[in-house]
Amino acid sequence: MTALLKKELKTYFLTPTGWIFMAVFLLISGILFSVQLVFSQSSQYSAYLVSLLFLFLLVVPLLTMRIFTDEKRFRTDQLLLTGPTSLWSIVIGKFLAAFAVFFITIIVTVLYPVLLSFHGTLDWPMIVGTYAGFVLLGASFIAIGVFISQAAEGVVGAAVLTFCALIITFIIDFLRPYMPTSDVAGLVWMIIMMMIPIFWLFRAGKNIPITALTALILAVALAVMWLTGRDLFTGLIGKTLGWLSLTRRFSSFSIGILRFDAILYYLSFTGFFLFLTVQDLEKRRWL
Repeated sequence: MTALLKKELKTYFLTPTGWIFMAVFLLISGILFSVQLVFSQSSQYSAYLVSLLFLFLLVVPLLTMRIFTDEKRFRTDQLLLTGPTSLWSIVIGKFLAAFAVFFITIIVTVLYPVLLSFHGTLDWPMIVGTYAGFVLLGASFIAIGVFISQAAEGVVGAAVLTFCALIITFIIDFLRPYMPTSDVAGLVWMIIMMMIPIFWLFRAGKNIPITALTALILAVALAVMWLTGRDLFTGLIGKTLGWLSLTRRFSSFSIGILRFDAILYYLSFTGFFLFLTVQDLEKRRWL
């Protein structure tokens, strides 16, 4: 994994990809810093950091779009998959390389509050908490990008799909108030959610009996829940979207509170998408 990590880091810094990522992020963040804090003579640095969240929509696709698509383009993916390196080492090595570039870029922005501290009093616990949230949220977004880069066929497709996926994570909270709250709507939503793992199971193994048995078990469990407690389905769509929201959990970090459940959620979310990437690679290895 160490050798792969070094190779990926060299790829980032010996090609324009890493430098473009850092340049775009630092350029836009510098402009926002000047407009929001320097020109307005404000010391609300945490509010400035929160505004940088939207930068992730632009820069994370740039960072992750080539992680696996270049392997396919240069036809080195089969060599990588059939080599002695485990799939987990491959995925984690590529993920850590992208995360390292992201982390270095974030560290550079620490110069902003240091400069600002000479001209006003800053709430450092809140700033540290916001940066911690940045790192965890960035890891989650990069994990999404790694998974999409492995699933996509081209660089442009990986960038566009990652951009769309990140937009969805941003608009989930805006959609929640407009979702239907009836128990019937919750039942339909649960059926849709259950079809996702069933489809994934069939796509991964192409085993119709196991897929059918799993679908039957889930259908019976759903019927029991519907007959014994329909209140469970009331407002289920909004509850599910709230649980899936990445940005909602960031709000606690932006006020300087490091909640253990939020930290665990981000780490679990990151690990889940890396797991999906490994599973897709495992399937490609045996095709």
